[in-house]
Amino acid sequence: MRKPTALLLLFAVFAFFTGFTSRDAGQKAPNFKLKTIDGKTIELSKLKGKTVVVNFWATWCGPCRAEIPGFIQVYDKYKSKGLEIVGISLDQGGWSDVKPFVKKYGIPYPIVLGNQQVARAYGNIDAIPTTFIVDKNGSIVDRHLGYMKEEDFENKIKDYL
Repeated sequence: MRKPTALLLLFAVFAFFTGFTSRDAGQKAPNFKLKTIDGKTIELSKLKGKTVVVNFWATWCGPCRAEIPGFIQVYDKYKSKGLEIVGISLDQGGWSDVKPFVKKYGIPYPIVLGNQQVARAYGNIDAIPTTFIVDKNGSIVDRHLGYMKEEDFENKIKDYL
């Protein structure tokens, strides 16, 4: 009786650390309007025509912090080809936690503060990092839970640029 439970636990841990692709691929990405550090509003629907990566993260999250340098590299490489990344911070401390972090890491892509409504719209985000890739038509084409290596991230977005 204990083996199935152990196997299920092992699979859950594996899925958490390696990520998985959502069965929701192809659905329209929920729209959001959120403020950036400099007070501008980012609205997902206005980014139609670009490949948009929506990354739910927090400053205190180790895997989130680990993947940011790779995100920056890929963003710098493909921004001119239509890539946009929107980092949605779920930090409870708000901008007082996020602003110094963004400055320290030199994050060049827009960072916004998330809320319960946005987290619910994207399937009740309950683990971070969670990353969605939205194609130029506004459809979710991939969902990844957990840390993503730079080369995996680059491979996921290339076909959609």
